Amino acid sequence: MASALLVTVPAMAGDATLVHPEQWPKGTSPLPPDPAIESRIRALLAKMSVEDKVGQMIQADIKYVTPDDVRKYRLGSVLAGGNSKPPGQPYPVASQWQALSDAFYRASMDTSHGGLAIPVLFGIDAVHGHNNLVGSTLFPQNVGLGATRDPQLIHDIGEVTAQELRASGISWTFAPTLTVPQDGRWGRSYEGYSQNPALVAQYAAAVVGGLEGKPGTPQFLDAGHVIATAKHFLGDGGTHDGKDQGDAQISEATLRDIHGAGYPPAIKAGVQVVMVSFSSWNGVKMAGNKALITGVLKERMGFDGIVLGDWNAHGQVPGCSNEDCAAAYNAGLDMLEAPDSWKGVYTNTLAEVKAGVIPMSRVDDAVTRILRVKMRLGMFEAGLPSTNPIAAKATDVVGSPSHRAVARRAVRESLVLLKNNGDVLPIDPRKHVLVAGNGADNISKQNGGWTLTWQGTGLTNANFPGATSVWAGLRAQVEAAGGSAELSVEGDAKQKPDVAIVVFGEDPYAEFQGDLPNLAYRPGNDHDLDLIRKLRGQGVPVVAVFLTGRPLWMNREINAADAFVVAWLPGSEGEGIADVLLRTRDGRIANDFHGKLAYAWPRSALQVPVAAVARGEHPQFPYGFGLTYADKTKTGTLPEDPGLVLSSAQAGVYFTRGKPAQDFVVRLTGANGVAMNVTATPAATADGSLHVGALDYKAQEDARSLSWSGAGAHAASVELVAPAPLDVDRETNGDVMLVTTLKVDAVSPGDTSTIGIGCGAGCSGWVPVGSQLSALPKGQWLSVGIPLKCFRDAGANMSKVDRPFAWSSHSGGQIAITDVSLSTVADRTLVCPAHADKP
Repeated sequence: MASALLVTVPAMAGDATLVHPEQWPKGTSPLPPDPAIESRIRALLAKMSVEDKVGQMIQADIKYVTPDDVRKYRLGSVLAGGNSKPPGQPYPVASQWQALSDAFYRASMDTSHGGLAIPVLFGIDAVHGHNNLVGSTLFPQNVGLGATRDPQLIHDIGEVTAQELRASGISWTFAPTLTVPQDGRWGRSYEGYSQNPALVAQYAAAVVGGLEGKPGTPQFLDAGHVIATAKHFLGDGGTHDGKDQGDAQISEATLRDIHGAGYPPAIKAGVQVVMVSFSSWNGVKMAGNKALITGVLKERMGFDGIVLGDWNAHGQVPGCSNEDCAAAYNAGLDMLEAPDSWKGVYTNTLAEVKAGVIPMSRVDDAVTRILRVKMRLGMFEAGLPSTNPIAAKATDVVGSPSHRAVARRAVRESLVLLKNNGDVLPIDPRKHVLVAGNGADNISKQNGGWTLTWQGTGLTNANFPGATSVWAGLRAQVEAAGGSAELSVEGDAKQKPDVAIVVFGEDPYAEFQGDLPNLAYRPGNDHDLDLIRKLRGQGVPVVAVFLTGRPLWMNREINAADAFVVAWLPGSEGEGIADVLLRTRDGRIANDFHGKLAYAWPRSALQVPVAAVARGEHPQFPYGFGLTYADKTKTGTLPEDPGLVLSSAQAGVYFTRGKPAQDFVVRLTGANGVAMNVTATPAATADGSLHVGALDYKAQEDARSLSWSGAGAHAASVELVAPAPLDVDRETNGDVMLVTTLKVDAVSPGDTSTIGIGCGAGCSGWVPVGSQLSALPKGQWLSVGIPLKCFRDAGANMSKVDRPFAWSSHSGGQIAITDVSLSTVADRTLVCPAHADKP
């Protein structure tokens, strides 16, 4: 099976960015031109001013735009980003989304100041169900759906998602993701169905059909369906080393045959929007690649809908900024996603159109496509979003039993059994069952990123009304069968269990914040492994249930458990796991394992399975692997050499893109001496002396703001706490620095800031930086380095560093930080002043 995935990749020669559209699949829209719609578009275009047209070509985020702005600038679209909600509603229900959608719609249709009535499109990332809606049905993330091998299920999921979107007054989703991830180190791997382009292509047609309905039928884009978005065009799953927003250094044939595989079937199924990627192909940013956007997608593949940019992706095109990018429009983007930069984009684009930098023919083509999609959706006749017949019965639709049944079925079908020695599975529910692990009763963890918040963090089970944790589902079925179930996260049972189910795995993340340097699971932190071994050591059979967005090197955990189940990120219906793990009360197997790996599993932490197979190497478990209860083959002992030293701070990176390194903790200590760990932002010390918040630097929420009030006689501090002591003595003897990428926004006269390194109780080294901090330019991002020798000279033992970074102050001030790491390069290197005592 794996051999069928091998694609011959021709060597790149000559211009690696040269595109040959004639070598790509030729296609046409399944919707022949509708004379009535095209005539309406021409008539409307003739009435539109240049200002009207430019407004249609811009999409703004609801956090940064108001209905009054839409009324004034005649914007064509608004979106709700991962952390953008109706004002004052951090966890919105359907009626609150409806009210906001109605407000933007009314503004777009207001002609009181002479504007034309053109309804505004409202888009949102509904990527595993309507994941920004409280009480909604949440499906397994795509990585799990790929394991089901069930296109009809994918179609049904699309239909349910469309109905719950319509119930909330929203008619456009930024899904499906048609990426074909080739490297699990990529933080967005779970958004892809499979490493196999054929499976992605098959699913593309199924999910688009479910979301939009079938072209040529009365159901297509009717009141129960929504606009779908194929993304991200093109090659985001093939970037070098799996870096998010990175560079796909591959041939045109590989770009076409692997990463482009999902687009022809999506177009044939009637997809109305294609979103262009942040990433590059051989050094050329996709948002500026006219040959691929216009030459291939529009002209060769026959796509006649809207080509949309990703979140400020146009700003990464050479010569562009977030506020100005004629090159992206000229390359073929019809609408720029300019969430917080829309006003600048409007002003600059308007000037460039009037100056002829963006030809009027390009503007008219873009607006024609936008209006065509709006008319196909019936927006000009539909009225207020809240009057949609599904919206009118939202409470009966959102999270309905029938919808949750589809999600529960998806959970059952997605589970992959990697090991079942001793026939520990299926479990007799009449026994005493211990359920352990920090994923057992954690609905946030079983959903992952893109769940109520962008990163899927800062949530409790109370945020998921109607959802079922893995523990709750197991308990319900065990107790119904006459058995007993006990929950203990740390595995400390009140009575010896007959079997233990340990549920553990990755914490939620999204996009670049999930990028990994290798495929080791929690390097340097063996807590979950120790838990499995502890229970096995007590003579308890152990079933490991792994929650993950990708295959990771788990050989030690697989060896330690009697059975190992990959549950991926199953969504809101945790009871689907119990459906498969447990027998019925009368001893039958009601649901066997169905799932097959959609991604090969790594043999070591350094092995990237797709590349390894291409070299003739074997992964630990090949693509397509998955046991059933009928399989009696026992899994032997797997090799436990990870191929590298497992360390929590790989390559000396402690804080990156606004997020601590894996298993590091951000800790705040107030001026009153009370400490707290930051689990979600915003956060603040109990005495209000120090606040932390999220902000954008180069990407959405990739930095943290820190504000000191200056209240109190003592200092308030922020620290990065390592999971285990680090030895950086060798680096200290060289020219290595502790480098912080930061922005100084405000400092008080006589600033008392100090930066420190901690090394256990009573051991630290602090360097005063207040005067040098005051000299830095305000509001400008810089990398600022302090030689490690400074901290050693100030008293730190560099061989046992447990807090590799701390910032303390009892002055008022505000800074922002995005990265903290060891490096030999910095924009500014601070001199080593006399050391400071601990604040």
